[in-house]
Amino acid sequence: MPHLSDRVNSISESQTIAMARKSRELKAQGIDIISLSLGEPDFHTPQIIKDAAKKAIDGDFSYYTHVSGYLELREAICKKFKRDNGLTYSPEEIVVSTGAKQSIANAVLCLINDGDEVIVPSPYWVSYLEILKLAGGVPKIVETTIDADFKMTPQQLEKAITPKTRLIMISTPCNPTGSVYSKNELKALAEVVAKHPELYILSDEIYEHINFADGHQSFAQFDFIKDRVITINGVSKGFAMTGWRGGILAAPKWIAQACDKMQGQFTSATCSITQKAMHTAMELDYETYIKPMRDAFLKRRDLVLKLMKDIPGLKTNTPQGAFYVYPEISSYFGKKYENHTINSGTDLSLFLLDVAHVALVPGAAFGSDSYIRFSYATDEKNLTEAVKRMGAALAKLH
Repeated sequence: MPHLSDRVNSISESQTIAMARKSRELKAQGIDIISLSLGEPDFHTPQIIKDAAKKAIDGDFSYYTHVSGYLELREAICKKFKRDNGLTYSPEEIVVSTGAKQSIANAVLCLINDGDEVIVPSPYWVSYLEILKLAGGVPKIVETTIDADFKMTPQQLEKAITPKTRLIMISTPCNPTGSVYSKNELKALAEVVAKHPELYILSDEIYEHINFADGHQSFAQFDFIKDRVITINGVSKGFAMTGWRGGILAAPKWIAQACDKMQGQFTSATCSITQKAMHTAMELDYETYIKPMRDAFLKRRDLVLKLMKDIPGLKTNTPQGAFYVYPEISSYFGKKYENHTINSGTDLSLFLLDVAHVALVPGAAFGSDSYIRFSYATDEKNLTEAVKRMGAALAKLH
């Protein structure tokens, strides 16, 4: 029998990646699958960023850099935080990683000991809990509702805090719900945290630029709590650079230094060519390069919500960011079609993959199996066809 560690056996495969794999397998069999499972922009990386990478290759920028990223890149990231978010950081407080996922893992592994409790609002991004398991942390899940736009209240947060609570993991804009916290909502949560000196906030802001509300709000903007905020960002979503793997962590110097130490034993610095591409991304004009993608996502969101209104049994809110719709689907529980019986979002996702040939992600991946996640990071033709297929398939359930 193969012997694997308890550590790896304790974690689950990412269901978004698993659904994407199933989609590829069915496509390889000649089946026309529309995959809306991965959170990946369908836009190409802006040419100016690609040109910067080519220049770096031709200029032989191919050697090891500082583990946290070369100095000029970290200085550019500091300028970005100041320009876009009103946040003041020094280069020593910035760590560039191989994607935001590594940035999150670095922070969690540096702050969490066995038995430490970590508050995670549900729905949550799939990897939060698995990263916590690796660190020995104990998730304390705070359930939110679609009627509250999937946002955790200060009262819920206060109730969840115990003497063992060490960290809060929260995202805005949120994957999978698209929810966006306002400045007042974040401040109310920050005021709760301020009362608990040993409590830290990991604020995942990777979808910052895909925001349909009145501008992005960062947790670290509140001076009375900034020294306990770890801000996570990166280039994957807003700059259409998923495959480049460029993540950003901004935190108090002592946390950043710990993350540098941790990363130094895992990967060292991220790809030097990616770093040069990130440097250019940090200096891009938002109106010219980023806003057109954001506007396209907004148009797609409105299209999907409009089309979904014609399908009975899908309860949705209006997401204010990211590129997901997260409908509640419990009205289909107990219904059947051929060999499919629907008792969960997982059942419904498998049914839609089999019957409609549309790949989605069940809500179980994000903390509630009464939902499914629908990514609209594809063109309008695909989205229209996908919702049409979903409606036809769901009508067969009785």
